[in-house]
Amino acid sequence: MARVEAVACGSLHEAAWLERNLLEADMPPWNRRPGGEETAIYIVVDARPRTAGVRTSHLARFDDVVGFGPYLGGTRARQAISGLHRAFPLSYTRDRLTGAERAIAARRGIGPQARERFAAAVISALDGTDAEPAREALTAARDRAVAALNFELAGRIHEELAALEWVTSVQRVTVEGGGDQDICGWADGVAVTFAIRGGRLNGWDQRECARSAVARASAVTPPEWTGFAQRNAELAAALIRA
Repeated sequence: MARVEAVACGSLHEAAWLERNLLEADMPPWNRRPGGEETAIYIVVDARPRTAGVRTSHLARFDDVVGFGPYLGGTRARQAISGLHRAFPLSYTRDRLTGAERAIAARRGIGPQARERFAAAVISALDGTDAEPAREALTAARDRAVAALNFELAGRIHEELAALEWVTSVQRVTVEGGGDQDICGWADGVAVTFAIRGGRLNGWDQRECARSAVARASAVTPPEWTGFAQRNAELAAALIRA
């Protein structure tokens, strides 16, 4: 071992995607499983009267619906959908419901008039605008379950909260339809340059150099990546100097 290099990610979800990207890019001899163990999946929000609801999709095709992702982990995506349904039951606003669904919707006072509001709330949670209403609704539901000594239900809701955090956390290293770019950060005599190819961050290079050597690369680094690049340059410098 010559040295240790590390990358500080914005979330566990982002770190999981980065690991997958690196494995797919390098295919190390003893870890050659394209795609890894986790499933890449999308979440679809459908506000159409006959098919309203939130569901998963394995394809990045979103005709007449709103799509989000990719997310790493089918189980987490489905748990997040379960939680979003618990908070904003969009599927109960469809024009055609089963008898059981009509009874549940009636008991909860839900009708087609809530369709746009529920769809907007789910979209706001998934696009990062405002996930707090969903978190508050699930936290309140979990607390009610605990108060009723229904610990199995409380456990399920707790998992839904964790899954919602997973799908709404920072994740920039894998972007559907993304392009190619290099991002660069410099700190204490160390430059780190990350390579994004096809929307996937799948490699980096770090070297000791003067700031002037990477001034141009740093200047063209997109503003949304500046903090990421700077943070990781500082980490690289700290590890080299340790």
